Amino acid sequence: MRMALIGLGKMGGNMARRLCRGGIEIVGYNRSPEIVNTLASEEGLIPAGSLREAVEKLTAPRVVWLMLPSGAPTEEAIEDLFEILEQGDVVVDGGNSNYHDSQRRGALLAQQGIGYVDSGTSGGIWGLDNGYCLMVGGERAAVAEVEPALKVLAPGNGDGPENGWAHVGPVGAGHFTKMVHNGIEYGMMQAMAEGFALMKGKQEFNLDLAQISELWRHSSVVRSWLLDLTADALKQDQKLENVAPFVPDSGEGRWTVIESIDQGTAAPVLSLAMMMRFTSQDQEGYDFKLLSMMRNAFGGHAVKKAGE
Repeated sequence: MRMALIGLGKMGGNMARRLCRGGIEIVGYNRSPEIVNTLASEEGLIPAGSLREAVEKLTAPRVVWLMLPSGAPTEEAIEDLFEILEQGDVVVDGGNSNYHDSQRRGALLAQQGIGYVDSGTSGGIWGLDNGYCLMVGGERAAVAEVEPALKVLAPGNGDGPENGWAHVGPVGAGHFTKMVHNGIEYGMMQAMAEGFALMKGKQEFNLDLAQISELWRHSSVVRSWLLDLTADALKQDQKLENVAPFVPDSGEGRWTVIESIDQGTAAPVLSLAMMMRFTSQDQEGYDFKLLSMMRNAFGGHAVKKAGE
């Protein structure tokens, strides 16, 4: 199989490496050409200097896999492909797009008879060695065109859900599933962070957090890959004095909370985990300043001045 991979950043670049090593011919294009040249020399990737050139190096039915940031970059690429591709070709969006956008884009491409597959892709920087979990939405025929690549990207031999990939539903279902996945991830991370903060705060016990995280990795109910990564981090540094208490959020965490509101489905843990990230990002802390003033007004409690 030969396919194009557009967007060779940290995740896209590693996916290209895994695909090339798994026998898939990859035509690669990236806005910055350095990584294209590197992958061409190291992995045998076929370089392209533009999106159109990448498509021209494919044979029908052509498969173009996008690994671009959500929003404008993905939107612009799909608009260009709408003009370039032909009936029977397939576009795969493996980035973190909003599932509403995926449904709209799938309908747009269908006007030209172009298939659309939305692939929620999890695995991060470890996917090159461990494989990726792929949550795939789209028409069955379009998914079938992409299946050889899915099997290479997934862990093991990739021959089923138990091995890291699954066709989960129609267009939009892949990115919807990945959205909820990331919302759950936020909740798990928040719970783990709070638990370790409690243990760190119990100074009289002088707990070794690296020891405990390693202990929990073995037969504990909370054992997980996330705990594995936490244990590795704590082995290096338990105090985290050089780490700023600022946690960014991706769009998918917000979209999950919005979806819970739209459905009227209670998701308090996921929602609160999202709110806690907002709290970490608040450099001004205006609400806490106002709370301090309220406390002073009704109780006469002292207000701590800035810089104290």
